[in-house]
Amino acid sequence: MTQWTLAARAEKMNPSVIREILKVTEKPGIISLAGGLPSPKTFPIDAFAQACADVLNNNGAAALQYAASEGYGPLRQAIADMLPWEVDPDQVLITTGSQQALDLIGKVLIDNGSRILVETPTYLGALQAFSPMEPTVVSVDSDEEGPVVEDFVRKAGTGAERARFMYLLPNFQNPTGRTMTDARRQALVDKAAELNIPLVEDNPYGDLWFDQAPPKPLTARNPDGVLYMGSFSKVLAPGLRLGYVVAPKNIYPKLLQAKQAADLHTPSFNQRMVAEVMKGGFLDTHVPKIRALYKQQCEAMIAALQKEMAGLDVQWSHPAGGMFLWLRLPEGIDSIALLPKAVERNVAFVPGSAFYADHADARTLRLSYVTASEQDIATAIAALAATIREALGHQG
Repeated sequence: MTQWTLAARAEKMNPSVIREILKVTEKPGIISLAGGLPSPKTFPIDAFAQACADVLNNNGAAALQYAASEGYGPLRQAIADMLPWEVDPDQVLITTGSQQALDLIGKVLIDNGSRILVETPTYLGALQAFSPMEPTVVSVDSDEEGPVVEDFVRKAGTGAERARFMYLLPNFQNPTGRTMTDARRQALVDKAAELNIPLVEDNPYGDLWFDQAPPKPLTARNPDGVLYMGSFSKVLAPGLRLGYVVAPKNIYPKLLQAKQAADLHTPSFNQRMVAEVMKGGFLDTHVPKIRALYKQQCEAMIAALQKEMAGLDVQWSHPAGGMFLWLRLPEGIDSIALLPKAVERNVAFVPGSAFYADHADARTLRLSYVTASEQDIATAIAALAATIREALGHQG
C-alpha cells in the first residue's frame, strides 16, 4: 500500500465536533438541539423557484458561465446598499459561505505561530478554519457584555508578538447567544485602533433579533480597522453557500488572490438567484417572519428550562436573538460525559468544550431552538433534565 506523507498542517485539522454529533442525530427518534441549522420553514422556496426561472430565461448563458472572482456586480452593490455604513461595492468580496471568508482571512493574515485573539468561548468553525495556518490562539476573557477590554489589552502582545487580529461575533454569538453592548463595542474598537490591532467581525446572525436591533457594527465605527463578514445562510438558505467579506481597500487584493486560488469564484448562478430574490425589498418582509418564529421557539425553550430544571443548579442564557442558548451544568458534571446518556434518552446537544481555544469549561453546552417544534423542545428539555438528575444521583 502506498504511504502518503501528510503536511504538518494536516495534523492540525480535526473533525467538526458538531458534524460528528449530527451523525448521531440521524438515529430515528432523536430530538436534536445540537446543530446550528436554520429552520427549513424559513426557506423561501417559491421565491427561489421564480428567481431560478427568471435567471435562466433572461441570463441563462451568463449564469452558467465562469464569472468574476470578486462576485456578481449587482449582488455586491445590493450588499453595500444594505449595510449601515458607507461601503464601496468594490470592497465586497463574495465568498462560498462565510466559512470560506474565515479560510481566506486565515491564509492572508496568519503565519506559523502568529498570535490571534478570540472570545471566550468562540465559534468552533473559526478555530477549525484558522488552525491549519498554525497560529497561537489566545482567548480573551469575556463576560455578558462581550470581551473584557482590559484583558484584550493584556493579551494583545507587542512587537513581533503583537496579535494579527481579534475574531469576534458581536451579535447573538455562537455559541453563547450573547450580544456585545454598545459601550463595550465602542471601547473595544477604540482600544484596538489605539493598539493597532485589526478586528474581524463575523455577523451571520445580526438580522435575527427578536424585539430590538443590536447596536451598530464594529466595522461602522472604524471601517479601516475591521474586516466584516456576512452570510445569506441564515436569512435565505444555507445550501446556497453564499457569504461575503467587506474589506478595507488595502487588504482586499490579497483576499481576492486567495479566493482565486481557492475556487476561482463563488457559483455565479447562486449569486444571480439571490440578487434576483433581493429585488423589491424581499428581505424586509421575509426576515421578520424568521424573527417571529425563532423568538417563539426561544421562549418555548426558556419556559421548558424554567419548568424542568427547577431545583437543579443549572444556569442558562437569555438571548435577544439568533439561534442559540448556552447552559452551565451543576458542579462536577461534564457535558461530554453527559451527551451519550442524553442520546439514550433521545436528545442531543453540543458539549461546550469544543468552543474554547483553551481552558475549556467542561460544564457548558449549547442548545439550538430553531429546528425543533415547541412540543419537541418541551420533550427534549424534560429528557435533558432527567439525564442531569440521573448524573447527579450517580455523583452523590
